[in-house]
Amino acid sequence: MTQDSEPSHVDRAEQTLRAAILSGAHPPGSRLRERELSEALGFSRIPVREALTRLASDGLVELSPRRGASVRRLTLRDVDELFDLRLSLEVFATRRAAEVSAAGGSTKELRRRMLRAEDATRRGDATRIPAANTALHAEIVAMTGNRLLRTTLQPSLGLVQWVFTLTGDRDPRVQCAEHQEICAAIEAGKPDLAAALAYTHVETGREPSLAILADVLPAD
Repeated sequence: MTQDSEPSHVDRAEQTLRAAILSGAHPPGSRLRERELSEALGFSRIPVREALTRLASDGLVELSPRRGASVRRLTLRDVDELFDLRLSLEVFATRRAAEVSAAGGSTKELRRRMLRAEDATRRGDATRIPAANTALHAEIVAMTGNRLLRTTLQPSLGLVQWVFTLTGDRDPRVQCAEHQEICAAIEAGKPDLAAALAYTHVETGREPSLAILADVLPAD
């Protein structure tokens, strides 16, 4: 690996902090002080500050002029509302991705991310599975070419990965099979089928996810 291809300090700080938040090492509501983080990570405060800004854009961190940065407080209501958002926007994105595919758009990156998700599932990698599945959902949105849609959904992607991580007890093989069906419909250029599969995938995940999280998260 060349020096140019190595992750920057910002990238490394973001990856480390993201992993710590998702694992619970930095629990919801906890303060994220730049000086303490920079000392722990061995970086200056500038890349740490930029990493926190990125995590805020993904919905994992809240930035306040008075309190600084803190891990978002996630509630059952947040999760339920996240599913509502996904039913509206992700289903639309899936339909649009299939339309793009039908018009000759490339599905190469979608296939690559599906293969990564399959590999993580096959290995039973509890860390990689949520990340790979989130990346797959993000690519479906990217395929639409709709910049406003991507901007709108960006803050929810971190929450999606967080929920995927917290609900890791759900059988990942089932989710992987559903993703395979959705991707196959997109690649075949079948918008109606892709949208129907996406709706079913999201909605059937709501109740078991909320049931798992009922003992973990506050109601509101």
